[in-house]
This record gives sequence, structure tokens and C-alpha cells, in this order.
Amino acid sequence: MTTSRLNYTKPSEYGFSLIELMIVIVIVGIIASFAVPAYNDYVTRAKRSDGLTSLAELQLLQEKFRANCPHYARAISTTTRTCDITTPANSTLIYTTSSPEGNYALAITSSSSSSFTITATGQNGQQNDTGCNVLTITETGQITPAGCDNN
Repeated sequence: MTTSRLNYTKPSEYGFSLIELMIVIVIVGIIASFAVPAYNDYVTRAKRSDGLTSLAELQLLQEKFRANCPHYARAISTTTRTCDITTPANSTLIYTTSSPEGNYALAITSSSSSSFTITATGQNGQQNDTGCNVLTITETGQITPAGCDNN
């Protein structure tokens, strides 16, 4: 009678141990602790372009308005464009009061016959964009705060 040896392996040779899995989880957690804030910062800066684009469009609309009227528009209207020569405070241009993606509220904060300031105020999460939650542009194209136009 011949006896055959069974090819038996120890159970510890199959799969991963609990300690090995815990080490992998810790490593993934450490990587995520760096990656998630960096990603959130990137998304916030990317959304900033929504406000900057709207400011640039409104600046062009103001210049176009000024070419046909003796002063810049004083407010934004969603329905009517008005050049009121006798009462400039009633002059409006047509645009939405929020940026196309809804990340900024838009307003003409000051305006005269020779200058204007348009403001984009962060909303829907963009109010947390530290230092750049309120963007402004003037008739000269100067964007403030400085550095917010460099994504």
C-alpha cells in the first residue's frame, strides 16, 4: 500500500492578514487627507472663472452702453435696457443678476458718466473662496483683489 502525501498548505498562506489590510487603509487615508483639500481648492479656483467671465462680459456691455448713452448704466435688469438721459440713476443694461453657473451674484456697485465698478459676490459655495469671494472690475479692466484672476 502506498501512501500519498497530500499537498497541504497552511491557512496563513492564503489572502491578507488583518494587519496588512489595516496598513493599506491607513496609507490610503493619509493620501486622501492630502488629495481631498487640494482637489477642493482646485474646484474653487476653477469656479472662480465663472465670476471673472461674467465681469468681463458686463464690462463689454457697459462700454457698448456708454457708446450710445452719455453715461454708464447704473443697474442690471433682466428685461429692459434703458438709457435715461434726464435721470441717469434709472439707466439699466440687460444681463442676469447671477453668473451663468450661479456661483456669483452680479451688481453694478458704482457708476457715473466716466467710471463704473461691477461686483461679483460669491454664492453657492464660492463665498468660501478665501480672499477672492468678492471680485470687482472697473472701466479700466482692473480686477480686484489682485491675484484672483490668476487661476
